[in-house]
Amino acid sequence: MVSRNERHGVDDNKSYRRAISELFGQFEALCEGAIGVDKHSRIAWINDPYRELLGIERIVDIVGLDVEDIIPESQLRTVVETGRPILLDIMQFGHRQFVVSRLPLLDKSGSVVGAVGFVLYDRVDQLKPLVNKFEQLQKELDHVRQELAVERRARFGFSNIVGNSAAIQEVKRLARRAAQSESPVLILGETGTGKELLAQAIHATSSRNSGPFVAVNASAIPENLVEAEFFGYVPGAFTGASTKAREGKFKLADRGTLFLDEIGDMAPQLQVKLLRVLEEQVFEPLGSDKSVRVNVRLVAATSRNLEQEMEAGRFRRDLYYRLNVLTVKVPPLRERVDDVAPLAEALLETHARNQGMLPLELTDDALALLMSYSWPGNVRELRNVLERASVACEGTQLSADKFLNVLPSLQTPFLPVNRSQSLADALACREREVIKEALAAAGGSKPVAARALRISRSRLYERLRILGLS
Repeated sequence: MVSRNERHGVDDNKSYRRAISELFGQFEALCEGAIGVDKHSRIAWINDPYRELLGIERIVDIVGLDVEDIIPESQLRTVVETGRPILLDIMQFGHRQFVVSRLPLLDKSGSVVGAVGFVLYDRVDQLKPLVNKFEQLQKELDHVRQELAVERRARFGFSNIVGNSAAIQEVKRLARRAAQSESPVLILGETGTGKELLAQAIHATSSRNSGPFVAVNASAIPENLVEAEFFGYVPGAFTGASTKAREGKFKLADRGTLFLDEIGDMAPQLQVKLLRVLEEQVFEPLGSDKSVRVNVRLVAATSRNLEQEMEAGRFRRDLYYRLNVLTVKVPPLRERVDDVAPLAEALLETHARNQGMLPLELTDDALALLMSYSWPGNVRELRNVLERASVACEGTQLSADKFLNVLPSLQTPFLPVNRSQSLADALACREREVIKEALAAAGGSKPVAARALRISRSRLYERLRILGLS
């Protein structure tokens, strides 16, 4: 005798199968067409509306064929392989577009035995409001991506590197040669010499100029976040991590250039991973066991002496030798005094343009004063000094006295000897004394004196002529 619960179980099972059958039939009738495939993604059946929609005369002509043979853009194979439905999609068929839905078919054990696809609409315009909204969102997304791509492009080229000295011309020559290679580039130079500007120029002249330029300062990132910043992370990779995955700098720089500033400050454990990326172009995001492959050209820079860092055990030798393929050393500003004048002019023009005003003009005594300073902060300090002096200037010219307040260290050596002597005469007098002392110490050798004064030989000859010492 069958129990009451068993009878209910049988009845419930029959009702379920009947509901599924009726629901499928109604769904098929409401749709423009339906098709089914087996576990090998071969066509098992197709209803008449879909057959007519595809322009097929007889069903027997297509049963058993791979679904892509009849519907090239079909994604039913993906549904069979993944077991996941594609609830709403727009499928291209020739010059037409169908709005379709795809569902997997499972057996009692939960295994995928096939898939079924339905054509909800044979004309996309029936979903015009939804499609319009989707297109608007897509346009907004594309616009944001374009803006981001512009932000990640190099903004400067070699024309932005100002200077006429032999030293800066040699830097440009080496950098242009480095731009034609895919090897890593190591830029050496003191803080403020313009290493990132040079890195951008290398990228802009290289074959990767259409790709992103991503800059990151290794010393500016907290040590516990450096790895996540470089390689990204998966959701929940560490305490405080976002619930969404985040791409790291290497992924963002894919097919472009990654500029890694102050690489000498990088933690030793991260140096190992950086070396692997350089060698294999592969890394693993934080918290992930899957490798990500990228195509990145590295340009590194540092103000540290990496050879001393290696001797102290703070920088890996294998990483140094991998980076030290193409090396460009940017000289400090004190070693290319001839560039102070064109640099000052360019910086004043940029400042004036940003402020919406006419550029100020440097007087001769002001220029002589700037050229006599050692500039420990290099071009960055020169920019700062010029901007500060410009703010305090009420006229159209920047004279030497405007800079004496900005650079107090310049005041003592250049104060006039007597009240009636002008500042320009005092500067010239002091310059004569310095040059005479250098020539005397060099035994009259002008090349040796020029090196001691940290100016070019041509600059020394020019000053000798102007000061009447030739």
